[in-house]
Amino acid sequence: MSEIYINAYGAVCNLGNSISEIFTNALDINANFLTNDDNIVKGKTFPLGKIKTELPQIKNIENLEKYNLRCNRILLHCLNQIESDAQNAIKKYGKNRIGIVIGTTNSGIDEYEISKDIDHSQIGNPAGFLQKYLKLDGYYSGVSTACTSGIKAFSTAQKLLQNDICDAVIAGSVDALSKMPVFGFHSLEVLSDRPSLPFSKNRNGINIGEGGGLFLLEKEANQNSIRIKGIGETSDAYHCATPDPKGIQASTAIKKALEQANLKPLDIDYINLHGTGTISNDLMEANAVYNVFQNNVPVSSTKSMTGHCLGASAGVETALCCALLDKKINPKNYILPHKYDGEYDTNLPQLKMTEYNETKHRLENVMCNAFGFGGSNAVIILGKKGG
Repeated sequence: MSEIYINAYGAVCNLGNSISEIFTNALDINANFLTNDDNIVKGKTFPLGKIKTELPQIKNIENLEKYNLRCNRILLHCLNQIESDAQNAIKKYGKNRIGIVIGTTNSGIDEYEISKDIDHSQIGNPAGFLQKYLKLDGYYSGVSTACTSGIKAFSTAQKLLQNDICDAVIAGSVDALSKMPVFGFHSLEVLSDRPSLPFSKNRNGINIGEGGGLFLLEKEANQNSIRIKGIGETSDAYHCATPDPKGIQASTAIKKALEQANLKPLDIDYINLHGTGTISNDLMEANAVYNVFQNNVPVSSTKSMTGHCLGASAGVETALCCALLDKKINPKNYILPHKYDGEYDTNLPQLKMTEYNETKHRLENVMCNAFGFGGSNAVIILGKKGG
């Protein structure tokens, strides 16, 4: 199996307008970047992970004005962080050899309510926008597998590269805050009215966020490459909205990622948990992770800081995992802290939750988990280029 490398990456969310700013703020014990909102659910106030950065407009660009959706503006902000690398790849390989794969769940459904333009509600809209913006002629597609969309985009990109359909793929995920999922999670009674507390005995649900992560994937490495070592995917077929409490297929996805990476459990130095803060998700994930790692590997969920960015969550969190391995951003080998009230739910298997200012002597392989509605499970392992 040919090796795949992340040769450039960018991100945006409520924690910052670049991956370095997001990473810095994620390490700050006093950081609170959730915004209380009472405009979506009338009479109710919920903390949301809103992007505060001014996003670029998609106007006065020939044939692209109709793509001026918040989702695409988030995506364009991420592209601006890696565009020089993307343009170099286009020059190197040609416009028909660059693929686009973008995960999303919301696309432009809020804008569609006003415009009635069916294109605004299409899952493939962000991928189509990016392909047209970069004037490419090759493969492009949208991916929508609920909260695993970000890692599923990597899986699709991996196949495109390994089967010589593309020489480079711009892959990632994006979602903007939208009324539909906020109302949906509120109706499921899992939307928290306070900052979420993943794995706490006091947890009572999720916060919704928005964001994006974008990555340039190639088969050839550069000086600062991060290697995609393994991806594992399974499906529960258990329930449309509730995960299997035993986490059987979730742990199988972890094992598949380890197998593809040719790694053992103790080779993993840190795990970014899906960690939504709901009763059922944290129970499932604690069982799945403990089944493979026991409590030997440090873990944390960053959703208590970013909110759950839905289809974009795994993109933002994979970007944070890239930052862990990036010596320019993380020269002291910090690992991402688990922000909660410190009252771990003793009804769950005991995981090794990280603390603020915690560092690792060895930080070579990191894992990111994503688990979504419909029993979709996806896990990615990243490592240093030479590891």
